Amino acid sequence: MLDASAPQQHPMPNAPGVGYKPQHFQDILADAGPVKWLEVHAENYMGQGGRPLAQLRHLAETFPISCHGVGLSIGSEGDLDADHLARLKHLVDWLNPALFSEHLAWSSHNSHFLNDLLPLPYTEETLATVARHIDQVQETVGRQMLLENPSTYLAFDQSDISEIDFLAEVTRRTGCGLLLDVNNVFVSAINQQTDPRAYIDAYPLASVGEIHLGGHDADHDEAGAPLLIDSHGAEIVDPVWALYAYTIAKSGPRPTLIEWDNNLPDWSTLAAEATRAKTALAEVA
Repeated sequence: MLDASAPQQHPMPNAPGVGYKPQHFQDILADAGPVKWLEVHAENYMGQGGRPLAQLRHLAETFPISCHGVGLSIGSEGDLDADHLARLKHLVDWLNPALFSEHLAWSSHNSHFLNDLLPLPYTEETLATVARHIDQVQETVGRQMLLENPSTYLAFDQSDISEIDFLAEVTRRTGCGLLLDVNNVFVSAINQQTDPRAYIDAYPLASVGEIHLGGHDADHDEAGAPLLIDSHGAEIVDPVWALYAYTIAKSGPRPTLIEWDNNLPDWSTLAAEATRAKTALAEVA
């Protein structure tokens, strides 16, 4: 069973972190190097005990923790899953993370769950639904939520609000913060042939509480145009590093996550990516 007492909450630094994977537990304890905080996916820790929670508690005694949800389906038309939300509250109460975040996406419909984070049309109706759901989450867990911008591959004809205006209005209505995924910005811009720097220029950077960096896969669509897939399974490419440097030059330093979930590398590779983020942050500190 979970220890009823929550770990002490450590303040989140404007420094690099990594997505924690159990394979790296001993490496982190031996020498975390440039990594100053860890992020976990909430759904991996909603059980009642065992080695995963014991390891997480041990890490939470030393490192600030960011709790990142992937299954709330904030953008779904229907009500949020009450059981899922209750398990999330239980975890957040116990873990006492420095940051908590979710995606601007939907992944469930009625009782059916889809193992993907699907995009939304940006309309007033969708805006009202997302804002209502965020209010419910924040009231339930008793803390601010950060909302992550999606990676997209096409745009909805129904959308009559820009993504940036949609996110800005959500923060105004709910008081939530934003998680800016720079790789998602780059992927979406290449896929939709827009300017990623123009997106950053217009983004409400003052609301950003965390930044994500990750890898993607390159392909081509049926017409031969470039198509990028947000895979979280490769090193961060130089154009994304350049966009990150451009972003933090405008926003100032922010907690920055190296997000690598698939084709997991050894710890030294992750630490090298974190070192590169540390260098970029130091240049604008």
